[in-house]
Order: sequence, then structure tokens, then C-alpha cells
Amino acid sequence: MTETSPTSRQRRAPRTARERARAELTAAIKEEARRQLAEVGAHGLSLRAVARELGMVSSALYRYFPSRDELLTALIVDAYDALGEAGEVAVARESVACEQWRAACRAMRDWARAHPHEYSLIYGSPVPGYVAPERTIAPAERAPRVLIETLRTAWGTGGIEPATPQVPVPAALRTQAETLGRSFAPDLPLPILLRGVVAWTQLTGMIGLELTGHFVGVFEPADAFFTHSVEELMAFVGLH
Repeated sequence: MTETSPTSRQRRAPRTARERARAELTAAIKEEARRQLAEVGAHGLSLRAVARELGMVSSALYRYFPSRDELLTALIVDAYDALGEAGEVAVARESVACEQWRAACRAMRDWARAHPHEYSLIYGSPVPGYVAPERTIAPAERAPRVLIETLRTAWGTGGIEPATPQVPVPAALRTQAETLGRSFAPDLPLPILLRGVVAWTQLTGMIGLELTGHFVGVFEPADAFFTHSVEELMAFVGLH
């Protein structure tokens, strides 16, 4: 007789009508908040305005999000998760580290261009008075972890050149990088990890500059510039 797997034994019961209604209204609140992000920015987001547009009284909305910061946190977590998932899905389609790198970079740019205000929420200017809680950390790690994982794949298959630091690594930076490496990529040599993090900052900054119009009149459209830059970043980290 075949034993029932723990997963099937522990399968969750169907959600009740009340739970479904709550999930649907929560989604509607966040969707309206995203619409307002595009109009007034994160600093102008208001629970009262969201409630008014949804035909709710403010007190009812507070049962879902007790404060503006709680709503902002939900939007930030969703944005981090969506960006990270875009990269993860793209990488899963490829088996070679170089192609994984290219696919991840393209997927993240595509997501950012489709959701510019959400990208700005997570990588733009800090929202005055808002302090991100600890529960945003794991979602924030997903996107950079995608690129670091491609380097780990390459390192394990010989698809990356050993990195020799061109400039000395300060002691404080080495300590910080070693701490990061223990949680992100304990098997990756420190110089390669550092180059991966530098490449990540270049990628996010480049996408942000494009979204805010800084390439207009120079690299417009920016497709060729972006593709070239991704190849340059691959060479920088040592992928081949």
C-alpha cells in the first residue's frame, strides 16, 4: 500500500468565504495603493484616500492595514518578491551560467519597466519617516541572490575565472563581505562575491537611470546600451 505523503496529509483546508473576501479586499487595497503611488508617490500615499477610492470608511481599512507604514511595507514586500520571482523564473529556463546571467538581467529590467513606480519604491529615494521592518529583508535578498546563484553555478562548473583583486580590499569591507558570504554564498571566493555585488549595484542603478529618463536623448532606446552593459558586467565578474 502506498503511504500518503506528509504534504498531502497536511494539505490546507479550503478557505472560508470570509477568508476569501478578506484576501480579495486586501488585494484591492494594495492595487489602489499602487495606483496612487503612480500619482502622488510613496510620500503622498494616504490610507484615507485609498479608503475613499474603494468606497470604504477609514476605520474599516485600518482593520487590514493599521497604518500607512503597514501598507507601504506590504507594497515593498510584494515588489521585492515580484522582482525576485521574475529573475528566478528566467534563470530556471537556462542551464548555462552565462545565459542565466543574461536572462536574469533582462527579466529584472523588463519587470522594472512594466512596474516603474514599484521599482522606485524599493530602489528610489527613502520615504520620509518610514523605517523598513525586518520582514522586508528576506524579500529584498531574492533579486540579488539570483545573480549570486549564477556565479555559484559557474564556480561549480568552471564557468568563471578566479578573480584577483585589482585594488586592495580594506579590512572593514572584507569583514562585511565575509559576513555576507556566510549567508549568501559560503562556497564562493570572496573576490568573486564582491564583484557580483558590485555588478548588482550597477545593474539596479542602470535600470533606475533608464526609468527616470536619464538616457533620453543619449541612449534612446536603451536596449543596445543595456545589452552591452550586461556583457560588460559578465566580463567584470569573470563569467565565460
